[in-house]
Amino acid sequence: MPRYCPPPHRFPLVARLLVLAVLLLAGPSQADEAAMLAKIHAFLYAQASASGEEVMIEVHPSRATLPACENPTPFLPNTSTRPAGRVSVGVRCGDQGRQVRYFQAEIHITGRYVETARDIKAGETVRPEHLVERLGNLSRLPRQSILDPDEAIGQEATRPLAAGMTLQDHHLRPRQLVKRGQRVVIEAQGSGFRIAREAEALEPGGKGEYVRVRLPDREILEARVVDQGRLTVDF
Repeated sequence: MPRYCPPPHRFPLVARLLVLAVLLLAGPSQADEAAMLAKIHAFLYAQASASGEEVMIEVHPSRATLPACENPTPFLPNTSTRPAGRVSVGVRCGDQGRQVRYFQAEIHITGRYVETARDIKAGETVRPEHLVERLGNLSRLPRQSILDPDEAIGQEATRPLAAGMTLQDHHLRPRQLVKRGQRVVIEAQGSGFRIAREAEALEPGGKGEYVRVRLPDREILEARVVDQGRLTVDF
């Protein structure tokens, strides 16, 4: 079975033509495998195309002789990172998907990613002038690389970052709006009421994060950081 890599943005048409050719020239088992591979290609293309401008996919056919896969439904075993480079893709077979097969695939994505344009100090808030966009092969980048500058702007550097570094998720954290031991204001609101009380933050936190606070009566609760020195509890 030949391997094929559909050109970017033209994959669906190429896949249909290829499957049609195989159905006409090959036996039933080869036709079933070709249809399944085309479905895997379409699935991976849909998953990867949002990350870049060009996508090239190669699925490695199984060397084992297996029965036909009815109603093949592809899925990614690892959904925590974007599909790029060498990936494993699963296929559920049958009406209830009880039979599962796994294939190896190569996904090459050309797209934009973010680099540091200048040195950034630990704890410094990232601003637009700190960043520059590059165009390259995303498959060669670390899995947690940041592709959109907006995801980094306003965040805080967790460590010193040198100019020219590919920016990754673990390089940043939400900007600390609350410090440990700081006197903060806790706002609570519900149906028909809204109150505000002072409290002591027991841990630091950035916008959207939940931190423990201690009220004057020594009660401890969790509140969500919404602004500088201001947190909220929803009822």
